[in-house]
Order: sequence, then structure tokens, then C-alpha cells
Amino acid sequence: LHYYKIVKNEHFGYPDEWFPSVSATIGDRYPGRSVFQVLIALTCPPRLLLHVFWYVLTARAAPMRAKALFWIGFLRTWTCGGWVYVTSGDDHDVHDVMMISYMLLTLPYMLLLIQISDKALFAHSARRLALNRRRRKWVCMLFFGAIPPMIYFFINHKVHKIAGAYTTYAFFEWALILFDVMFDSLAMVEFSALDLSVQPAKTDEQRD
Repeated sequence: LHYYKIVKNEHFGYPDEWFPSVSATIGDRYPGRSVFQVLIALTCPPRLLLHVFWYVLTARAAPMRAKALFWIGFLRTWTCGGWVYVTSGDDHDVHDVMMISYMLLTLPYMLLLIQISDKALFAHSARRLALNRRRRKWVCMLFFGAIPPMIYFFINHKVHKIAGAYTTYAFFEWALILFDVMFDSLAMVEFSALDLSVQPAKTDEQRD
């Protein structure tokens, strides 16, 4: 929907720019904006549960780092909502502050998680945890390795006004989303040790 509108920016439009940025895709036009915002709202509870489960798995082995990871993850989720629901078209400054805060919080979040992920309670196999830790390191490097070229092409677009630079910037922006999701999806290895169940409360007769 609105393809030609969302690829257009303050300097160029189609065909110079042909791939939309994250914020333009999810937040600039109705009805796409509403659809994406509903989908993002649905991902919030699982994202918060992710932080709770990590705390449960690591609090005994590394209590201070587990608490720090939980609160950094919570703030990171909150700042994600900030740049998703306040788009650059709504308020450019708020959108940029939230986006930058999210990226800055991602560094301690990923590094802390890499440090304590192999201390997860009920670990099935030390070998599996070590392998998953290496995977996290690679994804972390990919995430932060994509940031310098993304900034470079953004400057080319914003300052030097080079046609097509924003499209290249958008590819790196979407890559960050992909690497972010990949990093958190690796938790399925550690979370396989969790057994969650919802059971009815015991009656007074059963307690007796």
C-alpha cells in the first residue's frame, strides 16, 4: 500500500529511492500504520516474558547481572515502543531519541546476555549452551557491524543529499531488525529447560 509515497523522502522519490525505511513502512500511512502497530502490540507480552524467563533461569547463578539484564531489557522494550508509535512524521526528535536509546541499550543487553546465558538453570547440556553462546556472539557482531554503514548512508542522504543513499540506509535498518529477532530467538535453546503449566488451585478438601 502507498508504495510510491513511503519510498519518497524529503530529497528524492521513486525511482531513485525504491526501498522504504522501517519507520516509513510501519508508521507513515493508514491503514498500514494501524496494522503494524496492532502486530507490534501483540509482540509486547512475549517480549516482556522473555525478560522474566531469563531472570528465572539466571537469578540464582548471577543475581546482580540477572537483575541488570531484566531492567535493561524492560527499558529497551519501552524505547522500542517509543520509536514505533511515535514516528518521524509525528515528532522527529522524539523518534530519533527513542531509536538511539534503543540501540544504545542493545549493547549492554546483548553483552550481558552473552555473559550469563551459559549459567542458565536446568541446563540440558553445557556443550549446547556454549554453542548457542557462540551464535549469540556472531549475531551481536552482525548487529553492531551494520550500524557504521547505516550511519554512513544516512549522512549521505541527510547531509550530502545523494540519490539512492536512503534506500541503502533502509536495507541496513531492516537488517538490524532481523539480527535483533535472531538474537532473541536463540533463547529457545535455554528455554527448552522450562516447563510451564497452568493448573487449577486446590480445594480445601484436597489440601486436607
